[in-house]
Amino acid sequence: MQFMASPGGTLPRRPTIGVFDSGVGGLTVLRALLERIPDADYLYFGDSARLPYGSKSAATVAHYAVGAAHYLQDRGAELLVIACNTATALALDQIKAASRVGVIGVVEPGAQAAAAASRNRRVVVIGTEATVSSHAYRRALEAKGIAAREKACPLFVPLVEEGWVEHPVTEQVARIYLSEAFADDFRESDVLVLGCTHYPLIRSLLGRVAPEHVTIVDSAESTAHAVAEQLQVAPIESVRSHERRAYPRLKFFATDSAEKFRKMGTRFLGHAVEDVEHVDLKE
Repeated sequence: MQFMASPGGTLPRRPTIGVFDSGVGGLTVLRALLERIPDADYLYFGDSARLPYGSKSAATVAHYAVGAAHYLQDRGAELLVIACNTATALALDQIKAASRVGVIGVVEPGAQAAAAASRNRRVVVIGTEATVSSHAYRRALEAKGIAAREKACPLFVPLVEEGWVEHPVTEQVARIYLSEAFADDFRESDVLVLGCTHYPLIRSLLGRVAPEHVTIVDSAESTAHAVAEQLQVAPIESVRSHERRAYPRLKFFATDSAEKFRKMGTRFLGHAVEDVEHVDLKE
């Protein structure tokens, strides 16, 4: 990668990182990137008019994702982060082949972090139906010698988007899902991978519901660390506060209502989402 960190830990110039997702969920990945790599500028593309990706074919997902990747590169993105688990699982190779810049997806960093955290080599992954059906996490984990159980949790996304992150209904649903996931041969699994960008918003709830011995791995955080490693950015705690540069510049693109994206996105990013531009990508 062309961005090399100086001994002080800051980048010699600010890279522009493009982040792509099928909607607002990938803002949890952007949030992790902002915390880990503040000395960068960000372009975020949310394909909110064409979600959910999970009900579409791999060819259609690849077509949409490649179009978004080209759009971000045309606006100056020098590294692409595919925040969408479905797009990563179904179309990462096609996106890489069609891109002029480096591309990082969310699956491999999450699997790598899970493998590092697991002592008994058994991991549970929760995600959407599409991500689970792709078996992308299972393949990535098995390649590292880890046995994986994938569990689809389709109710979590609508519950999170409803804002029910601490609702008794969400907790009851989580208890049912996790009791099924951590059963039989996977009762002693010691890592739970959040394989959907919506799930970090219910991480605290999942931490209460999961067995006490379980470590939670957030693929959003893992992806931010992978990006930092590729850019050779020093750990954030080693960068002295007076060495920090200006706040990151954030620009958002949405294929559906910009106002709806701003309203929903604020919940996922953790602060106000501004400067949203509506775009209309041709089919």
